[in-house]
Parts: sequence; structure tokens; C-alpha cells
Amino acid sequence: MNLGIFGSANTVTALEAQIKRVGELGYGSFWMPQIFDLDALTAIAAMARTVPDIRMGTAVIPTYPRHPMMLAQQALTVNQLAEGRLDLGIGLSHKPVVEGMWGISFDKPVGHMNDYLTILGALLHEGQISHGGEHLTSRGGIGVKAEAPPVLVAALGPQMLKLAGRLADGTITWMTGPVTLNELTAPTINQAAADADRPTPQVISAVPVCITDDIAGAEASAAANFGFYGDLPSYRAMLDREGFEKSQDIALIGSFDKVAEGLQKYADAGATTVVASIFGTPEDTARSTEELAQLL
Repeated sequence: MNLGIFGSANTVTALEAQIKRVGELGYGSFWMPQIFDLDALTAIAAMARTVPDIRMGTAVIPTYPRHPMMLAQQALTVNQLAEGRLDLGIGLSHKPVVEGMWGISFDKPVGHMNDYLTILGALLHEGQISHGGEHLTSRGGIGVKAEAPPVLVAALGPQMLKLAGRLADGTITWMTGPVTLNELTAPTINQAAADADRPTPQVISAVPVCITDDIAGAEASAAANFGFYGDLPSYRAMLDREGFEKSQDIALIGSFDKVAEGLQKYADAGATTVVASIFGTPEDTARSTEELAQLL
């Protein structure tokens, strides 16, 4: 199983310690969000020269606040520092965030992402673009000399999965279980990539995980940390497909064997990389990180 770890911190020092430990245990990748803690790409740039070997990815950077030309320039700069170890995960975010927090229209999100990927892909790979789209315009070039990082889109529904298969290198999922991966996610994105004569996409599947003896405590923590995701329409649709009434029900909680069996189902369903989003007490977090390394 190709296994990564999802983590975050609000100081560079704490993040560095976290990624170094994950790398020492042999994990192949470390993924961090772009929410309210450290800026993900800036943090990865800071880690690039101090933490060797491990790949580092964003999961995910919202597209609306960053023009694709600016993101291409930043991502190429970071990937130069990381010597090709960056995975660039991007996503739409959600209407309550885009409109409610940023005051930006969330109208026609698939069209927005189509323009975004068209511009971003051209700039990452060719350094030039002349595109006047319905939602985004970009004309000009950038001169950063670096390998283009893989672009992974947080695609959940069929339209976004087809778009990601056609214009990106893969997808990153959250609140999406193995049944949905097997029946919708993997076949849809793989077929779209094949139709566009592109390589088989990556399917990065993030899963809440806690190896613990305190089941009740972990379930309470899952409800506190993940309960609100079921109120967001895109995640609600994924949870309904999986048969989960509450979003925290998707969390894998319990013994090492139980969690390992659950993670293997994601790999068997088509996830090319399974990412453990570890939660719980500090003791449970350390235990989970160390014990899951047995699966590498």
C-alpha cells in the first residue's frame, strides 16, 4: 500500500518536527491543508531544504483567491526548492467559504475549474498562455526553471472527475469511502484520462484514522472534528453514496488490525495513495503514526 500522512501545524517548528518524524518512519508523502494555519506552499518551501526525500503535497489550495498564473509561479518556485517533490493539490472549496468569507461568486464552479486548469497546466508545462475564458483570463508567461509538479484536483462528482481526468494528473478525495471510490471515482477519472490520451491518474484518498483503545473517546473526537462536513453539499453526496448518516462515521477507529483492514479497502477500491488523517489524543496520534508504518 502506498501510504501517506495528512497533518498540519500553526508553527514552522512544529511542522518540521512532524514531517521529519513521518519521513523517518518511511512514509512516502506528507500532505497539508490550506485552511487557517500555515500557508501550505510557503511551509513546504521552508521544509524543502531541511527534510529530505519525502514528497510533500497540498490538500488542497482553494482556487478562487489565487489566480492560476500566480499559483503556477509559486508552485514552480517551491518545486525547484523541493527538487521535484511537490504535489500540487487544488480545489474549489465550498460556496459558504467562497461567497460568505471571501465575497467571491461561486457561480458555475465546473467552468471556473476548466479555465483554471487550462491556464495552470499551460504555464506549468510551457511557461506561456493566451486564454480568455468565460471565468478567467491569462495572457503572458513566467520564467521559473523547474519541473512541473503533478496537479491533483479535489474532484468528487462526475463532472469534476471527468474534468480532472482530462486536464489534471489525478484527484484528492475526502469524506469519500471505498464503495464510492470503486463505483464512481476511479472508473470515472480513469476513463476520462484514457479518452484524452493521458496517463492513468493518481487517486489520493484521505481517511480519518485513530488507532486507540479508547473507542468512545475517539468517536467523540471524530464527531467534534469531522461532524460539520456532512453539512456541505459535495461531501454530503459522497457520504450518502457510502450509506453514512453522520460524517464522522467514515472514520476508521480501533485496533491496528481493524484500521489496517479499512485502509486496505481504499487501496483495493482504486486509491493509488491512501493518506491517513490521524486524529485523537497526542498519545493516540503518536501511536497511530508509528503503528501504521508497519503497512509501508
